[in-house]
Amino acid sequence: MEATVKWLDGALFVGESGSGHAVVMDGPEDLGGRNHGPRPMEMLLLGTGGCSIYDVLSMLKKSRQAVSDCRVEISAERADAVPAVFTQITLHFVVTGRGLKESHVRRAVELSAEKYCSASIMLGAAGVAISHSFEIVEEDAAA
Repeated sequence: MEATVKWLDGALFVGESGSGHAVVMDGPEDLGGRNHGPRPMEMLLLGTGGCSIYDVLSMLKKSRQAVSDCRVEISAERADAVPAVFTQITLHFVVTGRGLKESHVRRAVELSAEKYCSASIMLGAAGVAISHSFEIVEEDAAA
């Protein structure tokens, strides 16, 4: 896997993935940025959430769960000192559908956390306390 990050101006950067997709990253105005994109550390959180939700949805699809919506809400804490590394990350999955089995959702979240999500497992191995939780929202049959 390869990527390139190019500095544009101030604290503004464009990252391009090996697959040819680009994303703008920027810093806050008080640090020389213009707030045109997410911060690089926010990108780490977004990537972790994306990796994990992909796993969860893939497993729920394989177990034939009727998922109509899914999101992962991510919160994190960082160290007060430099380097301001993540010290804690919480991933909370909100899975919506009809007749979802709690055991299937629980197992999908556990497998992502323990076996499949390279991003969260890597961060956990680096000492970040990572926790996972979920809730199921039953979709209204009339919807």
